[in-house]
Amino acid sequence: MSVSVAIPNINLELGEGEGPHWEDDKQTLLFLDYYKCELFRWCPVTEELKSLKLGRSRVGSVVPCRKGGYLVGMERTLSHLDWDSGTTTVIQEIQSVGINDTFNDGKCDPAGRYWIGTMGAEVAMEPGYELETSSLYSLDTNGKLVQHVDKVSVSNGMTWSNDHQTMFYIDSMLSKVEAFDYDIVSGTISNRRDVVNFNLLPEKDTIGIPDGMTIDTDGHLWVACYGGGKVVCFDPATGKKLREVQIPAPRTTSCCFGGKNLNELYVTTSSYLASEQPMYGSVFKVTELGVIGQPANVYFG
Repeated sequence: MSVSVAIPNINLELGEGEGPHWEDDKQTLLFLDYYKCELFRWCPVTEELKSLKLGRSRVGSVVPCRKGGYLVGMERTLSHLDWDSGTTTVIQEIQSVGINDTFNDGKCDPAGRYWIGTMGAEVAMEPGYELETSSLYSLDTNGKLVQHVDKVSVSNGMTWSNDHQTMFYIDSMLSKVEAFDYDIVSGTISNRRDVVNFNLLPEKDTIGIPDGMTIDTDGHLWVACYGGGKVVCFDPATGKKLREVQIPAPRTTSCCFGGKNLNELYVTTSSYLASEQPMYGSVFKVTELGVIGQPANVYFG
């Protein structure tokens, strides 16, 4: 196993690197800066890095659309983005709940729906976010927005099992990876249950908080642990930790598999409140893991 810097933050001044998505058809990596509302598209072959400033204060996620362009979650809007012109067209907008909830992490399911959750406003008191004011939604291929889970605090990672029968989900403030039974036809979820409870792990004081995640072809989950400086692989059938990858930046935010053979793990990190550390906020690449990821889903609408 080898860990290296794919995109150094020293040139980007990233605050909160997030939302990595490998565009398999273009062989490029998408990711974003949550606080700067900036999207990035990087080609590892040419090392060309393109960026697009959206002009809003925060952006939570970006996914490609099968018909062209991208879907982005910005503040409390879901919009279609034309990259070349930088034009965004609002598809849905939600009402504010609590102080100031905003869209956060999002991904597409195997049927091409866009799932995205919100997160509570940052507050001065512990645990740092307004609790249970947010929700998990899906944007159907017909543009209909559906609320699935309420009383969420910080909606983050999600992925689907290889047989398309289970959806895995993280509300970071619960310090758990959870699972739902998933119906690919109707797009409904049910039977919520724990997969990994970080509060019960022997290393619970050092592992950090579960953030973004992805899945490999063996059905194992790879979870970025914010504050722990690592990505940890779990077997969702048993909750057992299988292995971990140490990242030389403590605020690991998310991860995805990419590369020509989908055998490279890209890891985004944050430099929030630690901009003096040049490694923090970089995008890292992990190779020689001996596992392969699934191609990322896109929006079918």
